[in-house]
Amino acid sequence: MTVIIIIAIIAVIVLWVISVQRNLVSRDEMCKNSMSQIGVQQASRWDALSALADLTKSYSEYEYNTLRDVIAQRKMITSQSSVAEANEQEKLISGAIGHIIAVGENYPELKASETYAKTMDSVNTYENQVRMSRMVFNDAVTAFNRIVRQFPGSIVAGALGFVVKEYLVENVGKDQMPSMKI
Repeated sequence: MTVIIIIAIIAVIVLWVISVQRNLVSRDEMCKNSMSQIGVQQASRWDALSALADLTKSYSEYEYNTLRDVIAQRKMITSQSSVAEANEQEKLISGAIGHIIAVGENYPELKASETYAKTMDSVNTYENQVRMSRMVFNDAVTAFNRIVRQFPGSIVAGALGFVVKEYLVENVGKDQMPSMKI
């Protein structure tokens, strides 16, 4: 009789460990998927910025070359990318957007261009999509970190090598970025 009780207890513990492991893997995949989505949105913004850089070429070769140098620093964000890599790309993109807005201010005929206006609208749309993707990522990280940090799941997480993930943070000074409205 005691053997059956011991086997039942062991079976319950094994099933619980399997359940926690599956939940951790599922939450980890959500974090990776969310980071990948950020990469997709950032890539779209980089493409729009490249189009804007090409538009500036006919107005100022210097501005064009400056923007091309910034765009050359582009790195793809994938599901395996770190929070630091995503934040670094966000800083580069924000700097490029600020530069393009300044170019538009210096060349009113560029700013009045329909192509410029449409491309800036798409940059704004991608900006909002990145913001949403960042929120989804942080929500996924919150759910994952709860499992990793809360007892008794922390026992399984520690034993299986799962560690707390970093959150994406809003860029300092981004709230002072010029308006993208034309």
